[in-house]
Amino acid sequence: MGAMIVDLLSWVLIVIGSLGVLTGGIGVLRLPDVYTRMHAAGITDTLGAGAIIAGLMIQGGWTLVTVKLALILVFLFFTNPTSSFSLGHAALTSGIAPKLEHDLTEDAEVNREDAS
Repeated sequence: MGAMIVDLLSWVLIVIGSLGVLTGGIGVLRLPDVYTRMHAAGITDTLGAGAIIAGLMIQGGWTLVTVKLALILVFLFFTNPTSSFSLGHAALTSGIAPKLEHDLTEDAEVNREDAS
């Protein structure tokens, strides 16, 4: 009974991670600008790969493989958000503007004028 619960839990995590990776891949292809695509890729790497690795850790049991997977998971949780931030910062400093339905700076100027 215990082995069945471990298998079920690990496969649930693997399926959730796979759906996250699939959704992020579709987002990278369909989203309009570099910032939204970067967000989709970052979520895919962190959440999708994290869930898959967690499922594999449960499936592996208490072995050296689980320790290695845990180290990979820690490495991913630190490097993926950092690389997404660096990519976004580089895009912003190079002058790539995000695509918005309306310009948020115009709203801020209108609010400042109303407050005066």
